[in-house]
Amino acid sequence: MKNIKVKNVIISKQVEKTKNLEDFLKIINKEKINLIIIDKLKKIYIENDVFFEFLWPYDNNFINENKLNNNSIVCKLHYKKFSMLFTGDIEKIAEEKLIKIYKSSNKLNSTVLKIAHHGSKTSSTNQFIELINPKIALIGVGENNKFGHPDNQVIKTLQENKVKIYRTDKDGEIRIIVDKKGNIIEITKMINN
Repeated sequence: MKNIKVKNVIISKQVEKTKNLEDFLKIINKEKINLIIIDKLKKIYIENDVFFEFLWPYDNNFINENKLNNNSIVCKLHYKKFSMLFTGDIEKIAEEKLIKIYKSSNKLNSTVLKIAHHGSKTSSTNQFIELINPKIALIGVGENNKFGHPDNQVIKTLQENKVKIYRTDKDGEIRIIVDKKGNIIEITKMINN
């Protein structure tokens, strides 16, 4: 935010004060960036047919275990037939809460899933993946990372659910192009050589 022009920043209500948060808020204030704090279920429209639906956390419904990860924003991008679920760094305990809240609706069902926590073994349970029912999973992960992400069980769970997997460590950046009806027309791997 010091080097690029940012108009809006969206964060969840914070459960823990940290030095990083203080520094982050100082930059927002100094650069006069509009700060949007998600503290309840909310939709933010980008255009008429494009909006984000914020599903977690809300209404002080926080998780005290591993607070920063488990209270990451979970939101769903909607564009006509297309949807993508962003899961931040949530872990199994947050997935279980989301399952409990949304199991009788199709709120989590999404075309594309951004896999939580870089494919860590603490996330992406089978029940959570089944409820989302994604066609495509994106895993943002560094090549040869010290954590061994993504975990083999996460990959196996996705494969058993017939989800097409794209990983930044193997495929580079991933670009998904959809048509005006929300159908995916192209997925491009942008491998850096």
